[in-house]
Amino acid sequence: MHNERDPMAHLVFRSGETPLIEYRLRPGRTTVGRADSCDVSLPGGEISRTHLFVDGDGESWRVIDRSRHGILVDGHSASRAELRDGSTIRLGPYTVEVRLSRSAERPTDEAVAERNHELILATDDGSLQIEQPWLVVVAGPDAGQRFRLNSARVSVGSPPSTIRLKDPDLQPEHLRLRLSRGRVMVEPGKGASFLDGNRVRDITPLYPDEELCLGQSVVRIEHHSGGESPEARQFGEMVGESQSIRQLFGTLRRYAGHHFPVLITGESGTGKELAARGIHDASARSAGPYVPINCGAIAANLFESELFGHEKGAFTGADSRKDGAFHKADGGTLFLDEIGELPVEAQAKLLRALESGEVRRVGSTTVTWPDVRVVAATNRDLAAESRRGGFREDLFFRLAVLSVRIPALRERREDIPALCRTLARGLHSQCVVTDEALAVLSRHSWPGNVRELRNVLTRAYVLDGLRIDAAAISFHDLGGPAVPCMDAQAMDEAERAYIESVLRQVDGNRSAAARILGIARSSLQYKMQRLAIS
Repeated sequence: MHNERDPMAHLVFRSGETPLIEYRLRPGRTTVGRADSCDVSLPGGEISRTHLFVDGDGESWRVIDRSRHGILVDGHSASRAELRDGSTIRLGPYTVEVRLSRSAERPTDEAVAERNHELILATDDGSLQIEQPWLVVVAGPDAGQRFRLNSARVSVGSPPSTIRLKDPDLQPEHLRLRLSRGRVMVEPGKGASFLDGNRVRDITPLYPDEELCLGQSVVRIEHHSGGESPEARQFGEMVGESQSIRQLFGTLRRYAGHHFPVLITGESGTGKELAARGIHDASARSAGPYVPINCGAIAANLFESELFGHEKGAFTGADSRKDGAFHKADGGTLFLDEIGELPVEAQAKLLRALESGEVRRVGSTTVTWPDVRVVAATNRDLAAESRRGGFREDLFFRLAVLSVRIPALRERREDIPALCRTLARGLHSQCVVTDEALAVLSRHSWPGNVRELRNVLTRAYVLDGLRIDAAAISFHDLGGPAVPCMDAQAMDEAERAYIESVLRQVDGNRSAAARILGIARSSLQYKMQRLAIS
């Protein structure tokens, strides 16, 4: 656990002079209103279902009135206003103080070691299919020895090499192996090594069916895969005790050790943004920036500028050069929330950037290559959207290199007591939820998931104080069923259809298909076997 401190903005809610709650602002949009679907839910007839938005990028913040009752900002009626440290917002009987300069510890897990040497092939019900390369000695003094390659760089030779062979003709660090996404590259070391009779003088891929000669020894690469069911007790700010949530935390921690894109699915309110932030905080990129973008809140004509930036004069209103989200996230993580809301024309531009790594500001001829890991989230069934043509198939699978579904709260009711303890402490250090209240909460269907639970507890605390009992619990109608989210079977069917279409494009050439899909040929073969593609 590291204790890095960073500035965080807060909203402090009061009723009269009585402090009620503090809410930590995160970059993006925060909604305040009476509805349990809001980020902060406040009771009262003078509060609209969605009363206001607070928008910001971590550096600047603004409030937008969305109510029929109005708001006051620093004592003046306003429909939209920039916020500063110490600004006050008045809505109904509540006053909100904006604190932008407060510092606090950011909860995070211990960083996960990078695992670029392995390839995660598939996920199914919390289980991961992992492919790892091994170095096998087929001839020489160490014939029959096998060494698992479990780091991004490995040296082979006599001591003090990482892999030490008894061959007397070998030098220390005779050659080096680089690993990325389970693929092995051989690079020259202090001795001579030969591939197909030619001396290795440059970094060269080493495929499983090739033999490498060094000294008296001959070695080759073998790939082996197996299932794992990792578990963890916590992940970032997410809490829970059920078996399903421990498996989820374990999977997310494993993903944090990679640089692949991640697609997080789940109903609204399940905590997808917390999962994305946790992946960043637990990764080797945690010291870099974390940049969230709400794709549903960007106008279609501004999307390219928001993501890729623009030059001065590129369009009307472009008064100065601007960095896009990809530039801001260089060395860190870009979180694309509500990716399913992205217009089709914007999807093509995002796909091009993900495939090439190239980012070009609007109005510029210069290309940059920011080092960005993309994490995306949606509450939509993107597999079904892809089949209907509402979301690009190729972008879907480019984003879903690793994927995870966060279960709805009704699917893990045993986590409600742990969630209530954590949420109540966030309201006040002495706030408690009685057993009778827990019994009521455990019977609710929770269409708004953890966000709704937090707002139910917030409303009870505001109205009744530190002891939340059954009589203080009330629920709001959130209006209609949850939007369906893709399940494993739907994703398998979509993936099968997409791979088959790519194979048809290249007349069954698996190497060409793997290049189009952006995966290793061995990964394609595994997927074809798993999905019964002949």
